[in-house]
Amino acid sequence: MKRNYYILKSGRLKRKDNTVYFENDEGKKVIPVNDIENIYVYGEVDFNSKAVNFLSQNNIPMHLFNYYGYYAGTFYPREQLNSGYMIVKQVENYLKYDQRVYIAREMIYSASYNIVKNLKHYVSKKPVLQEHIEKIEAIRDQFVTAFDIGTIMGLEGSIRNIYYDAFPVITDNRFEFEERVKRPPDNPMNSLMSFGNSLMYTAVLGEIYNTQLNPTISYLHEPGERRFSLSLDISEIFKPIIVDRIIFKLINNNMITEDHFLKELNYCYLNDKGKQIFLKEFDEKMNSVIEHRNLEKNVSYRTLIRLELYKLIKHLTGDQSYEGFKMWW
Repeated sequence: MKRNYYILKSGRLKRKDNTVYFENDEGKKVIPVNDIENIYVYGEVDFNSKAVNFLSQNNIPMHLFNYYGYYAGTFYPREQLNSGYMIVKQVENYLKYDQRVYIAREMIYSASYNIVKNLKHYVSKKPVLQEHIEKIEAIRDQFVTAFDIGTIMGLEGSIRNIYYDAFPVITDNRFEFEERVKRPPDNPMNSLMSFGNSLMYTAVLGEIYNTQLNPTISYLHEPGERRFSLSLDISEIFKPIIVDRIIFKLINNNMITEDHFLKELNYCYLNDKGKQIFLKEFDEKMNSVIEHRNLEKNVSYRTLIRLELYKLIKHLTGDQSYEGFKMWW
């Protein structure tokens, strides 16, 4: 199984013969490209066209993050599975508004189901969460009459507001959290959510790269300039069961504390140690396996994302109606 490679320190990324290595004042380290799925760059790293070209030849996306640890952009290698037919089908399903609405509604309906599953996981120890569950279930019932993107997004926003209200309950108020603030995150909880969501976005993008799907054609989020909006769509489904579960674990087990954050004016972000802890948990989560109830074999969380993309492809080509992923365990 291929893995992610994280560069947290500043230095230089270079190519020599048939390998790439990272070097700084501490020394030189070879990057085993044959075993690497994605490269994540958090430090200030210099690289030249020889190194980037070699990554492209080996189909390795490189995700870049800014000083604060939040997503800045991706070097996306030349697509190896180009399909004009698939692009046509993606566009057709976007332009047919009823089809676009169907896909978007399925995505958020399954995402909200996974949110409820999260709350039910903790409700036995936190009975007050039952109120949050009931409120969200009442909103989920309204999806059957949601026939435009604006309504779907509005319902999704209402569900997330209720869900976020449950975060302090789940984490015993270890971190102050009143509302979701993204640009910039202003406290440890928002910082963890932004950091985790960036990882989820790039993980999905890496999986899209290994399919025939074009990452800029989406259904829930409006396709736009300079973003891979299909990755945003699919991320909504998996954030509750991957990112949020990691955050709850890190906080409740005191693996992340106030000491793992730095604050500048109204900006709060993880320090290097905090990033290392989160990245380790994220990798372990993505590579952990569950028994797939339909395939009757063990699959990783990363594979679940790939399977979700295959389901979308089948819908776009008219082979099978799309049904968003719902957590069954």
